[in-house]
Amino acid sequence: MQKTGTYILAIESSCDDTSCAVLIDNHVLSNITANQSIHEQYGGVIPELASRDHQKNIVPVVEAALKKANIKLTEINAVAVTSGPGLMGSLLVGLSFAKSLSLALNVPLIEVNHMQAHILAHFIEEENDVAPGFPFLCLTVSGGHTQLVKVNDHLDFEILGQTIDDAVGEAFDKAAKILGLPYPGGPLIDKLAKEGDRTKFRFATTNVPGHDYSFSGIKTSFLYFVQNEMHKNKNFIEENLKDICASYQHHLINVLLKNAKKVLKETGIQYFAIAGGVSANSELRSQVKQMAEENNLKCFIPKFEYCTDNAAMIGVTAFYKFQKKQFSDVSVVPQTRMEL
Repeated sequence: MQKTGTYILAIESSCDDTSCAVLIDNHVLSNITANQSIHEQYGGVIPELASRDHQKNIVPVVEAALKKANIKLTEINAVAVTSGPGLMGSLLVGLSFAKSLSLALNVPLIEVNHMQAHILAHFIEEENDVAPGFPFLCLTVSGGHTQLVKVNDHLDFEILGQTIDDAVGEAFDKAAKILGLPYPGGPLIDKLAKEGDRTKFRFATTNVPGHDYSFSGIKTSFLYFVQNEMHKNKNFIEENLKDICASYQHHLINVLLKNAKKVLKETGIQYFAIAGGVSANSELRSQVKQMAEENNLKCFIPKFEYCTDNAAMIGVTAFYKFQKKQFSDVSVVPQTRMEL
């Protein structure tokens, strides 16, 4: 016998992961994701190849999610889907499938902002987990975004600072490419940094007014640093790889948290959270915990499975939109850029 509540089938296809989740209210029954390994050989995501793989993966992923949740399609009360931001072709696959499903089942369609969903992953109901109180400050960090967001309610967001150029995830991946590491490079830098000296090397910081960020100059500084050292010693990377990774990672995280600390002090907010793919970084998670202890803050760090792109976060966002009857119609289109 199934529990009573709102059953939501959620689809996420904003980049290169095809994901489907089934939730009852804000509790996850299943969360299935198909990754795409084809992009590794190109050193980054190729949009056309990503959309093709989404077409191959979406039906098996949805079927697997329903099977694991032990739910029939006829029991679904709403279909949720990422409408942006993301890659146009990838978003189009998920949206088209979700629209068709919504029409076939005659249930509401709920479009979800991908970045809002990363933040609301903190409200997925898990045993012994405690969600942030309102208002809280969320540092949202990924390959495409870096934002400091004041969250006043489940669906009330205010950006207090953001990158004016590249995201911190891009700064990680670009450095990995310069060092000759395979894609995706961010997790590899994190792994290598565990055995390195984070004080060995120093890198430039770009000063930006207010609480905004800039990472393009840091990336350029890193490139020139490596080139100069390689000119003096062609084995520089090989001999210092772990120390380079540790120092660069430490620098990026210091930049991230410097602004966060300023905002927390100015606003008096006592709840601090991180979200997005880079929130899986072990050094960031460690420093956030340390910062919280030193400043008497309550910090909230998502489980690893809810850091990277996943449909569970789309589903929990849709749950709160469902409660307010914020439904969409089939005219909704993919948006490569989308404001909170």
